[in-house]
Amino acid sequence: MISIEEAQILITRHAHPLPHATVPLADTLNRTLAEDVASDVDSPPYDKSIVDGYALRAADFSPEAALTVIEEVVAGAVPRQAVAAGTATRIMTGAPLPEGADAVVMVEQTEAVAEPPSLGKVVLRAEKVSAGQNIMRRASSMRRGETVLAAGHRLRPMEIGLLAEVGRAEVRVIRQPTVAVLSTGNELVPPSQAPAAGQIRNSNSAMLVACTRLADANPVALGISRDERHELATLIGEGLKHDVLLISGGVSAGVLDLVPRTLAELGVRQVFHKVAIKPGKPLWFGVLEQDGQTRLVFGLPGNPVSSLVCFDLFVRPALAALGGQGFFASAAVAARLASAFDQRGDRVTYFPATVRNDAGTLTAEPLSWKGSGDLRALASANALLRFPAGSRRFEPGDTVEAVRFD
Repeated sequence: MISIEEAQILITRHAHPLPHATVPLADTLNRTLAEDVASDVDSPPYDKSIVDGYALRAADFSPEAALTVIEEVVAGAVPRQAVAAGTATRIMTGAPLPEGADAVVMVEQTEAVAEPPSLGKVVLRAEKVSAGQNIMRRASSMRRGETVLAAGHRLRPMEIGLLAEVGRAEVRVIRQPTVAVLSTGNELVPPSQAPAAGQIRNSNSAMLVACTRLADANPVALGISRDERHELATLIGEGLKHDVLLISGGVSAGVLDLVPRTLAELGVRQVFHKVAIKPGKPLWFGVLEQDGQTRLVFGLPGNPVSSLVCFDLFVRPALAALGGQGFFASAAVAARLASAFDQRGDRVTYFPATVRNDAGTLTAEPLSWKGSGDLRALASANALLRFPAGSRRFEPGDTVEAVRFD
């Protein structure tokens, strides 16, 4: 049995970024850029106003000065007249600055005096006008040919907007991993079926598929395998066609825990089996190295809470690494216990809890949890509290580590 940290280190040795793929810009959210991207334009492409107001020469300013308005320029239009001494152009946000102007006074600091049929005059109510005010200069954001995003950058909505601005309708990104999900056990039936005596519904598959989607990977549900070697080998073989295979159940020490043996027969090499964690001790991890590709295989405990804890600590970081983001576990935050907790045993314990913000202080309340099969209590949790191995009573107000689901 190895520690959590040792298990994570072993996984990182095999979780390397996948090959790249070129995809439409609309499909790049949360993907990792696989190329440097340079701008094909200056941005902005011209000196532009950043407010609605009047473009003028700063040298013409004096308190209560009245300037003749020579034209109006809206965004998308081009100025036709140069601003000269004693004149101004009414200009809208984003419109190009007319020749001769070097400042813009916002409309709130002016008063228009209409003289039909002309555009009239504008009286300046500003306290001062400086050259360059309310103007964004050409290429001040980026220049044509400048690298604006580097390979390895994770694409959020703002990066996707930037890619659109520089004309990238398609982008080369790290391919998203595909994750096969297989549940094992003679006792399992689909969620649509009423369980008979001795049976339970297969909750793990639905939960792990959802976890995979949240981790920005593509799940493939393989259904349920009975504890029978031929059926198990067939379905595991199908799962090994994908980047990652998650097998729920069949990795403990029972007479029907056939998964490790079947994996070995199919060429999967065991890296480790059993981790000093509660819940989740039976975790199994191995790799299939074939045709220059590495497939990751996680044998998760059959109890749903154990599966969820192992997914968060080991699978999700591995999926991030495959997607080019590096292997990183969920960051823990410090919280104060709201009630006492008795920690017992030789393994690190992850315990469901609710964490709330009380006037800037995080407070954690352990839930009434019946063990690793109790999904209902977990559904009320927004965090897992991490208690170190050993026997100790934690009192209200003690500081503990909390791994938040959000």
